[in-house]
Amino acid sequence: MLYPFVPEPMDGNMDNYNGLADEHYVNLNLTTELDLPGTRDTLLHFFEQLRKRFPTMRNFYRRDRGDFVLEEDKDGGSYRWATVEQKRISSGYVNPPDTVLVTSQHEAVLESIPYSLSVSPLDCESLNYMLGFDFNFCGNQHELLANALGIQPAFEPLTRLPGARIVSSEPSIQLALEDDCRTQCRLNVETRTSAYQIRTGEYPTEQISVYLTLRRYGSLDSNESFVSELRDLKARADELMQSYVIDNVLQPLQQAISIS
Repeated sequence: MLYPFVPEPMDGNMDNYNGLADEHYVNLNLTTELDLPGTRDTLLHFFEQLRKRFPTMRNFYRRDRGDFVLEEDKDGGSYRWATVEQKRISSGYVNPPDTVLVTSQHEAVLESIPYSLSVSPLDCESLNYMLGFDFNFCGNQHELLANALGIQPAFEPLTRLPGARIVSSEPSIQLALEDDCRTQCRLNVETRTSAYQIRTGEYPTEQISVYLTLRRYGSLDSNESFVSELRDLKARADELMQSYVIDNVLQPLQQAISIS
């Protein structure tokens, strides 16, 4: 039986993930059941309110597929961004100094959308809080992962077959944190090494990505708000980072890359 998740008290170091990877980012995604408003005045009002709160978010454009984007300049390597799609509102910060700054941005988005985009707590399909970490590596990323994180014992004998080489290894696990399964956690690793690269031995420097995602499904109850649910997801994510992800995933990857 899975008991209700109760985060442990956090210390001040939990809001700084600098140095754990070559790049890291903190994203918020709110997916709605109904289509979001698409009129010019409504969309501009939402992004103008966000720019008033964060004046350096001044680059506004529309992608080919119809998404609307507001972001900071990317030249410094650390920047904020926000998007509105047909059924999704997203907010992110790449290489933030600490996640306190990210939380203020995400909360500003969630506080605004009931008024600027007419998003009701009833209209919530899911609310996601995601921490992402990218590692640059030139070589067979699948073998690196197997060496750094190990392989399930039931599968390990396969790697000893004559001539066998690992061409796909992307660990992933998804957990329900409560009995009703409305709040879930997913930890997964994505690699980018292809079979062609393994066959030729020609490896460009590409990224290995680690994602920790906390997701709340369904409409919010009358005593809940988007901001309160975001804070709960962040607290759970920070506790999982400290109790498991850093020591068991991120640091072993760092060490394996450093000695490769």
